[in-house]
Amino acid sequence: MKVALVHDWLVTHRGGERVLDALCEVLPGADIYTLIHKPGSQSPAIESRRIFTSFLQHLPGIHSRYRHFLPLMPKAIESLRLQGTYDLVLSSSHCVAKGLRTPRGTPHLSYVHAPMRYMWDLFDDYFGPGRTGLPVRAAAHAVRPWLRRWDRRTAAGVDRFVANSRHIAAKVRRFWGREASVVHPPVALERFAQVPLEGGGQGGYFLWLGAFAPYKRLDIALEAFRGLDAPLWVVGTGQDAARLGGESLPANIRFLGNVLDASLPALYRDARALIFTPEEDFGITPLEAQATGRPVIAYAKGGALETVTNQTGIFFPEQTPAALAAAVRRFDAWEQGFRPEDARAQAERFSRARFQQAMLEEIDAILRG
Repeated sequence: MKVALVHDWLVTHRGGERVLDALCEVLPGADIYTLIHKPGSQSPAIESRRIFTSFLQHLPGIHSRYRHFLPLMPKAIESLRLQGTYDLVLSSSHCVAKGLRTPRGTPHLSYVHAPMRYMWDLFDDYFGPGRTGLPVRAAAHAVRPWLRRWDRRTAAGVDRFVANSRHIAAKVRRFWGREASVVHPPVALERFAQVPLEGGGQGGYFLWLGAFAPYKRLDIALEAFRGLDAPLWVVGTGQDAARLGGESLPANIRFLGNVLDASLPALYRDARALIFTPEEDFGITPLEAQATGRPVIAYAKGGALETVTNQTGIFFPEQTPAALAAAVRRFDAWEQGFRPEDARAQAERFSRARFQQAMLEEIDAILRG
């Protein structure tokens, strides 16, 4: 079977790219189509494929400034042409990948990480007051109606949708008027489950880990811990780094920047709990934390409701510093009944093998019509 894999961009290697890596493993020989590719940024399974890019690839500085070219992305993905005949097009989409034009009669299965979140329900998280400068906000407001129409129109060209969570399946229904089955994305559990469960949490700190993107709401954690007598370690960087890292922070908050992948399992294991503040489409970090036997303090909305249970974490009901601080204060009493083995068992439900088997079943379903 000849397959064309479509992915928005290949610049960083995060959750979406791990999905693509898992698909490459079970679809040997598949070609990859993407807007832009930064050579060397991906896993060997991805880098070894034939990778076709759009005209955006040739713009100076595109690998660091690609977000600025969002209005051009629909045109760029539509300009990509399949190099040959394929039995299946499988897109991995959180922006425009599902908009690739496929020949008549070629089935298109789309795995949706999220509808274009910055143009739909999370618009204010990216472009609200204080998030960007006035020119950027004005431009975003100007293109938003057109991008939403394009997003909805191209959804009609997909034959079958798979969402990465029930949360995203509901958005697919609400924004595009389409139904989607659900296959949770894979988590690289093996390296996290190798750390011993005994002695977890002995570092005494709470951990926040992720990209410094607006919707991740690191600001909530920073403000909450200003008034708490507990250490918070922050791992990551991103577009909000200058704004958040430049604030005057108390001594109990420590920024670690990016850390080596090899250091993450021990960093999770030694934390008392992971602090998870975003309304995430799915969310990999809560499962990585649970795989090391550690609990999660999570915002009670989005994918966390599908990955964290009342036995493996506690929830805070509002995306505010006060609600998070109250949850951290409750954690001392809740922690007495926590069992690390429950957390690891919960994480093991989201293995790479389960994802791959479920996606092969989805492929079989669309090919059988």
